[in-house]
Amino acid sequence: MLVWVAMVGAEPAPRAANEPASSAQPIPAGDAPIEEVVVTGSRIRRDPLTVRDSVLSLDEEDKSRSGLSSIGDLLARLPVSGSPLSTRFNSSGNFGFPADGGGVAAGASQVDLRHLGSKRVLVLVDGLRWVNGSSGSGVSGATDLNTIPASVVERIEVLRDGASAIYGSDAIAGVVNIITRKADGTTAKVHIGGHENGGETRDLELAFGRVWDATSASAHFAYTDQARVDAADHDQTRWPKPGTGVTHGSTFTPQGRVIFVDPNTGRFVNCALNDGVAGLPTYDPSDPCGANDDYHPWSNADRFNYAAYNLVLTPSRRTGVFARVDHEASETLRLNLRALFNRRESTNQAAPEPVWAGTLAESGSLMDRIVIDADNPYNPFGFDTGPGGFLTRRPLESGPRIFEQEVATRYAAVGVEGIWAGFPRALAWDARVIWSRNVAEQTKHGAHNARRMLEALGPPADCARIAGCTPLNLLGGQAGGGTITDAMLDWIGFVQRDRSSQTLKSFVANVTGELAALPAGGLDFAAGFERRRQDGRFDPDPVVAAGDTAGLPAQPTSGGYTVTEFYAELEAPLVSGLPGAELIDVAAAIRRFDYSTFDSDTTAKTGLRWRLTADLQLRASWAQGFRAPNIGELFGGLTRLDAAISDPCANFLATNVGRNVIDNCVAHGVPADGSYTQLGGQISVLTGGNERLEPETSASESLAVAWSPQWARGHPWIDELRVELMHYRHEVDDAITGYDAQSVLDGCYRDGVAVLCELIERNERGGIARFRNTLFNVGSIETRGWDFGVVFAAGSRWRLHWQGTHLAEFTERLQDAAGRVVESRSLEGRTESDRGKPQWKASLAIEYGVERWGAAWTIRYTDSMTERCSDFLDGSPDSLTNLGLRSMPNHEDNTASRNHLASTTLHDVQARYTFAVGGGDLTLTAGVNNLLDRDPPISMSASLNGYDASVYDIPGGRFAYFRLGYSSHR
Repeated sequence: MLVWVAMVGAEPAPRAANEPASSAQPIPAGDAPIEEVVVTGSRIRRDPLTVRDSVLSLDEEDKSRSGLSSIGDLLARLPVSGSPLSTRFNSSGNFGFPADGGGVAAGASQVDLRHLGSKRVLVLVDGLRWVNGSSGSGVSGATDLNTIPASVVERIEVLRDGASAIYGSDAIAGVVNIITRKADGTTAKVHIGGHENGGETRDLELAFGRVWDATSASAHFAYTDQARVDAADHDQTRWPKPGTGVTHGSTFTPQGRVIFVDPNTGRFVNCALNDGVAGLPTYDPSDPCGANDDYHPWSNADRFNYAAYNLVLTPSRRTGVFARVDHEASETLRLNLRALFNRRESTNQAAPEPVWAGTLAESGSLMDRIVIDADNPYNPFGFDTGPGGFLTRRPLESGPRIFEQEVATRYAAVGVEGIWAGFPRALAWDARVIWSRNVAEQTKHGAHNARRMLEALGPPADCARIAGCTPLNLLGGQAGGGTITDAMLDWIGFVQRDRSSQTLKSFVANVTGELAALPAGGLDFAAGFERRRQDGRFDPDPVVAAGDTAGLPAQPTSGGYTVTEFYAELEAPLVSGLPGAELIDVAAAIRRFDYSTFDSDTTAKTGLRWRLTADLQLRASWAQGFRAPNIGELFGGLTRLDAAISDPCANFLATNVGRNVIDNCVAHGVPADGSYTQLGGQISVLTGGNERLEPETSASESLAVAWSPQWARGHPWIDELRVELMHYRHEVDDAITGYDAQSVLDGCYRDGVAVLCELIERNERGGIARFRNTLFNVGSIETRGWDFGVVFAAGSRWRLHWQGTHLAEFTERLQDAAGRVVESRSLEGRTESDRGKPQWKASLAIEYGVERWGAAWTIRYTDSMTERCSDFLDGSPDSLTNLGLRSMPNHEDNTASRNHLASTTLHDVQARYTFAVGGGDLTLTAGVNNLLDRDPPISMSASLNGYDASVYDIPGGRFAYFRLGYSSHR
């Protein structure tokens, strides 16, 4: 069950660490020995009933009640969760690569707290830093939770506060500690579930353990097989924009589109090939696209529905083995070993890769320079197509783009810990050596070699001199199954193989104990040292690295850094045992770090706890934080993102954007006659890392009140009641970011922000020729809000957990080189760039148990949001506004239209029964998530699948599951 605790440490501890124990967790008697443990937010060992920080704890009961099999999916259910990446995202690089050099992390699952991003959450396993993930497309700065089998988890604890002074870099939004379990006996579980439209999930968990006099050993095996859900199987996801058919699809079509100026007649030609054309198309220069040739005038009805190839849920197969050994060498010395191997195989899919010839694509790649030679046997026009044209084709003959990831994670940690009796109280010390490596390979099928296309479309005589070169029929359409033959595909096609890896090596040592006895209690301290080496690299396929791919370019990334850190922590009780002040204590921590990639610095944290009565407690904290730029951010090579955005300068006379926008566009080279048109829904953006980046810094504040009345324990109809309310605030400065691409365009042309306009270069027709958006320390983020929760228990039968988060503010600011704010955006209650930020999120879990029966009912609430819904067809009859698909339309200026996403309430139910079998327990569990069959609200700004996958469950109805589990008693 989810409770508030304040412990995230390397060793198991009681569940309810910062709360008076319930009848199921009795308070130890005054003379009974209490084992001290290391807890979250502190390295000081202490009585687990007296810790200070509020931490959310998820255990096996929470995992079972959710019906989920992924750690990332389980954490995403928390109201405090932001907008994490998960297997609901299908982009594998077909849209391009983000600016941070981390790749698209296809098939990965990450955690995000407070919407501050996965890179600002530190993930620990048994209190130790975990290696960052790789998916074969970059060097990520975030942990892939799919590298950790869910079956090895005893509990997951989430610190909702900054903790860089305790743990180092990345602990800005909070800390997630995954504590592994120690098996004693045998445990086996089988889980089967599925959505109404597919997506079957099968899990197998096995654990074996044995405890001897001084040694315990356990081994865990986990297997998960998650099947795919196709976008074509659901109304909401089968079109590029729900309710629009093909009109908002791709300009790259199976029949092909041709745009050029006929050099013989001077006519401007914008045509699509007729359906059913076989052989070489005919072209009538006197009447292009007319009745006497095989072409017709291009319209939005000719666009291609790429969405039908997408996946709503990506398939994933994961196998993991974990082992742990603990040995007490003596009463004061203990040795431990942890080892893990995990393998993930996952797949993403996209529509066949488009190809083209001519510069109007404005991709900046070799494809823009291809000319179809006049003597090419498949050129119907009789002249060189030349630069400035745009001749396109979506070759279905190549099949869909299929991206297959294979990710292997290896981890080993060896530790020793002991007690040294040399102070007023014995000192506890520990030292550990950690090695971990994550290696990923991504194989892409359906890729095209642009260099070979250039040769195959060039002069036939030149092609004939190249061994294997086959002239390409690019413009023949799809009649008869397609005009691109197997021999042509053999020449232009290739299997793309990319590889990435990350390695973490670390030595950690800590000591903690009591320095002195004060009148109000002991003066406790902790101190430690850490030296860590992190290395990473990304090696794209040689064809890609050479710039010869028709897909997205990428350059190799390689780098690493070493960091040496020292920290010290002190906790001092000031007052105890007085009326109105049963306990007042303060805590302080400081951490000094020295990175090989930038100068050394220091962070600090302070905290105050005031227990007014046995029932009521106040807590306050202030913390500095920092995040060192990761390897991808520092050393990431240049690549491209094809962002799904709209250019305010396109069709500006028809969209009624306003005089200021028109003037700014014309001043930057857009023709004043409004002739510039955005050809498709994506614009190419150049992205990459920056070796001159500095660390991010942050300030975090929290103020909480917790009430746990004594009278509730032992009450005739109440056994437990706890209420907590916490206010939080985080401010991140020098944020490492590339500007949001849509915000750059809007800021430049709507607001006239010069620093944003400097990122954009336009060509003679007004199109964007170069859009550079690499990383800088140019941002700041401020967020604040409230967490609240209630736990209520009545006897041993009823238990209620209510928790929620209110996002009061989330503001992003962009700055120029002088530090002046040039753009400020309030994003609370909005979804943008597939990252929604609802202002309210809450969940209510009601559990009932009697003897061997149990049942649970969970209600999940997500607040409404709004979205900006400008698109590349603004000002035309096919714009989303003019099609009536906007809840807040602006018919005068389509670019100002907005859309409302309604709030959602989902209901999950579960029932279980436990049998006593052969000296153990056999538990049967059945449940249904989304019982009332609610689809997520339609999002018109989502890049894929018509909904915000960072916030909502997938469309397609209910998810039903069945679980059978056995656990022996020893």
